[in-house]
Amino acid sequence: MHQAPTIPLEFTLRTEAEMLVRAQAFHATMCKRRSVRHFSDRPVPFAVLQEIIRTASTAPSGANKQPWTFCPVDDPGLKHRIRLAAEEEEYRNYHGRMSDEWLQDLEPFGTDHRKPFLETAPWLVVVFKQVHGLGPDGAKRNHYYVTESVGLASGLLLAAAHHAGLATLTHTPSPMNFLNALLGRPSNERPFLLIPMGFPVEGCRVPDLARKPLDQVLVRYGPGREG
Repeated sequence: MHQAPTIPLEFTLRTEAEMLVRAQAFHATMCKRRSVRHFSDRPVPFAVLQEIIRTASTAPSGANKQPWTFCPVDDPGLKHRIRLAAEEEEYRNYHGRMSDEWLQDLEPFGTDHRKPFLETAPWLVVVFKQVHGLGPDGAKRNHYYVTESVGLASGLLLAAAHHAGLATLTHTPSPMNFLNALLGRPSNERPFLLIPMGFPVEGCRVPDLARKPLDQVLVRYGPGREG
């Protein structure tokens, strides 16, 4: 049986007080992350994008297949074509594909098919999931838990961008097959997320949203559980 080589785990054991302080500080940081639809065209160095994507790529994945591809786009012409294609799909969504309930749920946020942020944001990061791998001979190689793995990596991408000082938006103009064609991606890849990334405009405002309280998202099973 083939056994993967091992290395010593680098792990810092912290006191309960240290763990709590660090957990609270990280929550305070991430609680300020908001989806932004009004971006400045202020440039962001590619080196920053590289490190953010490097962090996203540390995510766990099924059998360590790492079934993701991150495609940062800053070419103005390509961003314009992505916007046109996305708006075409979004127009169909808002004018027939979406249910009345869906449209009613979106109404308070004032969104529609127009997506100018796809051109004004300095970067569009397109996340692709690799539904299977390709060997050197072009043969198909299985990937496992692809959606879960790419979802984990995308969450790290958003957290890393926020930690670095950038604003993001998770945009999903379903269907997104046009991204394969525009970016020339191989047939084993499927678009997963389209993420504008950059700085918010000066004076940017976002909806006044509240997160669900902890007692609505946490159910403890153990000695401390009530009832």
